[in-house]
Amino acid sequence: MSIELHEEKHRFIQVILWIAGVILSGMLAIIFASLALVFLFWDTHRVEVACGLAALYAIAFGVVVVAFRRYLERQPRPFSGTLSELQRDRECIPPEN
Repeated sequence: MSIELHEEKHRFIQVILWIAGVILSGMLAIIFASLALVFLFWDTHRVEVACGLAALYAIAFGVVVVAFRRYLERQPRPFSGTLSELQRDRECIPPEN
């Protein structure tokens, strides 16, 4: 069980680091791209560009949420190895009369 606990801890830390990296790089890219586009169209279509960017970001957020949920669904259940070992141990013990 301690090995699985260590693996789960490692997997949790890995997920947190991936999330932090994605959020940081994504936010920086979004901020600078948005500022560049709004500045580029400041005199002509700044409202349209801002609304278009908001719609694009909403769609991107939805895609990321769906991808992350699929990732979590593919992960093994915590302590699945230990639970299966305990089940096999229960089957080996004869029932008391």
